Amino acid sequence: MDTSTPFKWRHFQADIILLCVRWYLRYSLSYRDLEEMMLERGLQVDHTTIYRWVQRYAPELEKRSRPHLKAPNDSWRVDETYIKVKKVWMYLYRAVDSDGNTLSVLLSPMRDAEGGMPRPLNASSSKRCTALRVQPLKLLRSRSR
Repeated sequence: MDTSTPFKWRHFQADIILLCVRWYLRYSLSYRDLEEMMLERGLQVDHTTIYRWVQRYAPELEKRSRPHLKAPNDSWRVDETYIKVKKVWMYLYRAVDSDGNTLSVLLSPMRDAEGGMPRPLNASSSKRCTALRVQPLKLLRSRSR
């Protein structure tokens, strides 16, 4: 993308385009939801236009924001628990760094039989897994003496 004029030949202001792209990427909104939200604000934007904006500007936003994200530290562990989801028992794996930040979450119907470490956390796994999109959690630690 040309960095000097990334919004050249666009019919809407750069602020509106970036707002729609950011809301789509950050929140669980559909293109039609964003179309309706813009209409409530007095802007007639088609959902396919928002789709095109996301396809064009999302990679650039990701590239520019990546250096500013907090990098996890090198110390991490995996928690495993067995929970019931919609009346079906499943394994919930959660990778947590030493600061208590959640790095990754995985919900799997099967447990890794080789030794408890969840191989499904990587993308090369052949098991059927469902990845969850979660926000990092701040864990509360109680001080007991």
